[in-house]
Amino acid sequence: MNHEHAFAPFVRILGKGKKGSRSLEREEALEAFGMILDGEVRPEQLGAFLMLLRVKEEAPQELAGFVEAVKQRFVAPEHLEADLDWSSYAGKKNHLPWFLLSALVLAENGIRVFMHGATGHTAGRIYTEHMLPELGLQKCMDWTEVEQQLKQRNFAYMAIDQLCAPLGEIIQLRNILGLRSPVHTLCRLLNPLNSQACIDGVFHPPYGPMHQKTSAMLGVANSVTIKGDGGEAELKPDSDSQLQWVTDGQLSEERWPRLYQQRLVKDANLSPDELLSLWRGEIEHQYGEGAVINTLAVALKLLKKETDVESAVARAEEMWRTRNRKLY
Repeated sequence: MNHEHAFAPFVRILGKGKKGSRSLEREEALEAFGMILDGEVRPEQLGAFLMLLRVKEEAPQELAGFVEAVKQRFVAPEHLEADLDWSSYAGKKNHLPWFLLSALVLAENGIRVFMHGATGHTAGRIYTEHMLPELGLQKCMDWTEVEQQLKQRNFAYMAIDQLCAPLGEIIQLRNILGLRSPVHTLCRLLNPLNSQACIDGVFHPPYGPMHQKTSAMLGVANSVTIKGDGGEAELKPDSDSQLQWVTDGQLSEERWPRLYQQRLVKDANLSPDELLSLWRGEIEHQYGEGAVINTLAVALKLLKKETDVESAVARAEEMWRTRNRKLY
């Protein structure tokens, strides 16, 4: 190759040393990620780009540019709407994904929930997609199925492989690179249906403000980022949770109180069938029920159904108690 590759300047911006490197501007991020999605980048360039971003840590304007690049190329139907966008990309290791039941309670009460996520990128984890068949649900293979599921159940799940295949491929590089890449962050912030309310989770605390600022930059009206169990948008019922809010475009932080003062012993083994059993009331599970209620309470506040912790928790408890146990 006798001339510099068109993508090389973006790698150079990120990797020019402690004094020479910098974050990408939003427009640069848009162009760079557009080239990635269009297949115009060599594999070694992609690996260098992702890992340089990982070492530096993504900046909000970079993430905003990346999201815009995706949305320019992978467009959902304009008429398709959801009340709540719920991202699920981490997977669970120590507990079942109880938050899925929180989403289904909202759906039962008329809130249209669109959930999207990934699976298989990290060994030893249970992913949302794995749990859908346990509840008689299935992932959507295209936007027509999303529309049908939202109409029938007020809930639809689409994997990133169907939503944006190139992102699905990059996420699976985790086992090759040995680290998660910024694409894991990007996917959480996609909000494909441009919902006015978004909920997502992080594992590392510094990522919370990053998600919050990016959401505001992208014009999301209301969002909450949860320092959740395993990195999913699920509140632990036995410890306080740190939340980053965007409320009508205004940024704030909140420490959400635990439901139980004592720490609970985690299950020795995870049994996926317990998710359905808890919904049906066939078993008691203190941690699972607390996680469902506390996560549901935060979602109710996000959706402006309640304005404070106490009323949100009380309403969540009532919605959980009166759920249709035969629905799933």
